[in-house]
Amino acid sequence: MKPYPFTAVVGMPDLRLALVLSSISPAVGGVLVRGEKGTAKSTMVRALAGLLPGVDVVDACRFSCDPVEPDPACPDGPHAEGSPAHRRPARLVELPVGAAEDRVIGSLNLERALADGVTDFQPGLLAAAHRGLLYVDEVNLLHDHLVDTLLDAAAMGRATVEREGVSVSHAARFVLIGTMNPEEGELRPQLLDRFGLTVEVASSRDPELRVEVVRRRLAYEADPDGFAGQYAAADAELAADIEAAQRLLPSVKLPDDALRQIAEVCASFEVDGMRADIVTARTAVAHAAWAGRTEVTTEDVRVAARLALPHRRRRNPFDAPGISEEQLEQALQDAEPEGPGPDDDGPGSGTPPEGGEASGPPPSEGGQEPSGGGKSGGDQKPVGAGEAFRARRFEVKGTGEGAAGRRSRAITDNGRTIGVQPSGTKEGHPHLLATVRAAAPHQRSRGRSGAGLVVRPQDLRFARREGREGNLVLFCVDASGSMGARQRMREVKTAVLSLLLDAYQRRDKVGLVTFRASGAELSLPPTISVDAAASRLDGLSTGGRTPLAEGLLEAARVLRIEAVRDPLRRPLLVVVTDGRATSGADAVKRAQQAAGLLAGNVTSVVMDCESGKMRLGLAAELAEHLGAEHVPVAEVAADTLAGAVRTRISGRAA
Repeated sequence: MKPYPFTAVVGMPDLRLALVLSSISPAVGGVLVRGEKGTAKSTMVRALAGLLPGVDVVDACRFSCDPVEPDPACPDGPHAEGSPAHRRPARLVELPVGAAEDRVIGSLNLERALADGVTDFQPGLLAAAHRGLLYVDEVNLLHDHLVDTLLDAAAMGRATVEREGVSVSHAARFVLIGTMNPEEGELRPQLLDRFGLTVEVASSRDPELRVEVVRRRLAYEADPDGFAGQYAAADAELAADIEAAQRLLPSVKLPDDALRQIAEVCASFEVDGMRADIVTARTAVAHAAWAGRTEVTTEDVRVAARLALPHRRRRNPFDAPGISEEQLEQALQDAEPEGPGPDDDGPGSGTPPEGGEASGPPPSEGGQEPSGGGKSGGDQKPVGAGEAFRARRFEVKGTGEGAAGRRSRAITDNGRTIGVQPSGTKEGHPHLLATVRAAAPHQRSRGRSGAGLVVRPQDLRFARREGREGNLVLFCVDASGSMGARQRMREVKTAVLSLLLDAYQRRDKVGLVTFRASGAELSLPPTISVDAAASRLDGLSTGGRTPLAEGLLEAARVLRIEAVRDPLRRPLLVVVTDGRATSGADAVKRAQQAAGLLAGNVTSVVMDCESGKMRLGLAAELAEHLGAEHVPVAEVAADTLAGAVRTRISGRAA
């Protein structure tokens, strides 16, 4: 089946332009496509490969060496001058989210290395993507150790495999393209900065455009070859234009006035480092070549800034990427040389719609409408949170085997080596010394006569490593009337927001259960999207009695379901309450019974929100029934914990 034609995709001009510019100048650094599900992100990326010019490669080289400038360290080399070569299409290599590290960077045949003393390297996906495109769908869900691998390769242009003293390195220069749904979680800042350009896409609200999208998709599914043939000429013309722009690219000049504009714009948006300036300059040059110009103009800088800066500007942790059009235009005007010159057209033509800034009020605004479905007539309007702080790290007891993260101890693919395990068990990195020890006693019986060891598959040993895992952090938040005091709710929301930021940094899933009036509800099902939890928290209203038992039972129900869906991800329950139980008959007794169901099965933390001089200590009693750690809300910050420890130490010394 032929891929969907690039020119058949309806709409999304910014994404189309960003992909074309990255194809013209791979030095731009690739594209990150952010958008809701079902917006044809993957379809357009996969269609791009058919537009790229072919590449000349050395015959029988698994690493796609250029016959004109072959890699001197190529594992299949060295390649002599004038080696036979052939031309092949540019590759689009897809990196699965769940891929093993050896599949990405390649692996060494340990048996041959020990027995024959040769380095038998099996190339991975990075080698296949060299001089082509590397596409990662759902890049925000990529495991941390794979993210680190991509960062190294993107920074150095090489991939290195090291296994117990054996090292292999090869060139790995590729255009990195990633797609993601922000609802499923954000991207680590280090990897986010490696993408040259970013584009936000959303489905059109125009009925006519939506009809055309469905019509074309159904036509493609009915006859893929015939549909592709209708757009073959348009795709060929676009491919020729890209190739012409690539030839023109070295001739494009970047004058000092344009450089000054780029510097002024980057400084105006307070971007960190100099990568933004460099990427914006490269993008402006590529856009000038695409437009057929030999000198960069203000329009090229304007377009480049819109694509290169939204994900690099300094912003609060849960703010969406984006830039202000007015601020961009002002920065461009400020950088113009004094004296007579061409009039500035302003933000008129080519300005994208302002829908990108309509996602909601800034986090500091708390005057949103209540979330609806209120269960009490005495509901109070939401109170905004204060500035987030660095929170304490709460860990799940024991050692797990969940997805790599930064919270609790776990047996992972990366980390310090704590032992070895035989072949046939959980996959890991080969352990050279343990393998030699296992094979050494059997050399005489195996008839060894020359150099090297006679190694059998049963001799292989793999490293057992301990690192950190990500957990499911389920917040169970009291939203009753007793929490409604503005100062108390602000303090609570600030603490929970800080814990959410901590969960984001530690690669956790998060969920939110709230209880008020006469019942409890799952306000946010467990998700990777920490900013979604922050948004739900910001709009939380309070009012009514305190159904503590119902809140705990709902939390237990959610944890049971998640244990089936994701059995390796261990949970951490954070109960945010003052400990009161006032809803229904025998409210206190039922709350204690509900706590008993969770005790011993789930690692829990009770965040005590009680304030004032007269305190009942009910949250501390709840913590005892849960077998949980009791933490006053004022002690959630990491610096308060350090201060408390110093106070205890100084008290003992005295």
